[in-house]
Amino acid sequence: MYLLNDIILLCGTGIYFTIRLKFVQTVKFKDGWNRTFGGLSLKGKAADKEGMSSFQSLATAIAAQVGTGNLAGAATALIAGGPGAIFWMWMSAFFGMATIFVEASLGQKYKTYKDGHVIGGPAYYIQAAYKGTLGKIISVIFAILIILALGIMGNMVQSNSISSAFSNSFPVNTKIIGVIVAILSGFIFLGGVKRIASFTEKIVPIMAISYLLGAIILIMLNITKVPHAFYMIFVSAFNPEAIIGGSLGIGIQQAMRFGIARGLFSNEAGMGSTPHAHAIAKVDHPCEQGVVAMMGVFFTFIVLTLTALVILTSGILEDQIYHLSSPSLIPETLKGIGLAQKAFEMKFGHIGVIFIALCLLFFAFSTIIAWYFFGEQNIKYLFGQKAAKIYALVVVVFIFIGSTLKVDLVWALADCFNGLMVIPNLLGILALSPLVSSLAKDYKKFKKEKNNQNK
Repeated sequence: MYLLNDIILLCGTGIYFTIRLKFVQTVKFKDGWNRTFGGLSLKGKAADKEGMSSFQSLATAIAAQVGTGNLAGAATALIAGGPGAIFWMWMSAFFGMATIFVEASLGQKYKTYKDGHVIGGPAYYIQAAYKGTLGKIISVIFAILIILALGIMGNMVQSNSISSAFSNSFPVNTKIIGVIVAILSGFIFLGGVKRIASFTEKIVPIMAISYLLGAIILIMLNITKVPHAFYMIFVSAFNPEAIIGGSLGIGIQQAMRFGIARGLFSNEAGMGSTPHAHAIAKVDHPCEQGVVAMMGVFFTFIVLTLTALVILTSGILEDQIYHLSSPSLIPETLKGIGLAQKAFEMKFGHIGVIFIALCLLFFAFSTIIAWYFFGEQNIKYLFGQKAAKIYALVVVVFIFIGSTLKVDLVWALADCFNGLMVIPNLLGILALSPLVSSLAKDYKKFKKEKNNQNK
């Protein structure tokens, strides 16, 4: 779990930028929506040394954001923090939209060229924020942490969720699934930014639509239970015992901590991960990608809400989880993704289990690709282009290892390293907050001039 100090710092940063940028997530929401979906196409221009299209960058970011954090993460939050955890996941998403606007804009502002390719991310804007040796030290620390947090530990979470979901659906050994996922990942890794961009811009819309439709259909079948689900969320956020009693020892602090932590894991705002994708987008103004980046967090809000409603309206938590006297009594098959699968199984039988397994395959696999890319950007920052292939092989090995471990262990490892990488990133964006304000003001002028030219 994130350290409590990290949670406070992340939420505080989101609130700070929300106020400083005058609620940019609401004021610029329409702008971000139009820029994202106004000319949506699954056949965008191929990525090259100059970077990706704006949508390809967003698709890569969403590939990272919409993974196990929205399916398995929402489920684990409901078990560990109760229904109220979902409310705090919503809060982290709202304030996270302001934070990610800042991260993406700064990523664009400080992108550069290395070995003939455009590259960018927190390591570069951290160095700009803190000049000299201090800036170099903080940026190197961040680069090392994100390589471990996402490329290694984070991808173990993804492969673990894939293997768990498929072992629940089919009589197949998790090691076999791990080998298959590792080989497919390596194929895309070695194709470079062009293959990664091509993969994410096509698979992300398809996987998103498929899951959203499935979840909406299930919720509609349980539509009479939706009001009670929202009641559970809001009441449990401030008084968990009124909903689930005191059997599992869930209080307000647990609801907040698990909800915010899982929310941050799902939308990644403030972690410093998605700026790597947004930094290499081909846009005319840094804030153009900033408003697009907000749509990624908004999409995670939609997915996690639907996942929560699927589970809450199924009644499985009240029937099989919340009456238990200890968390140790919760069956392993109902932890993580297994809980979402069980909710679908209650209405659709084994087809529902298979559906979630397939959805998670696309969600988690796309996250593996994106997180590898983020780690690779930092490998290049530290060691140059030649080290990328060695890093790819290392990640492939850990993808396999992750598929064989217990769910609690891999989540604990991922949370620990995620919490560590947050600090240097937030130090960077907070130090550059005056610049962000200037960029936001300049963006207003830029938009006005652009609109005048189009008339």
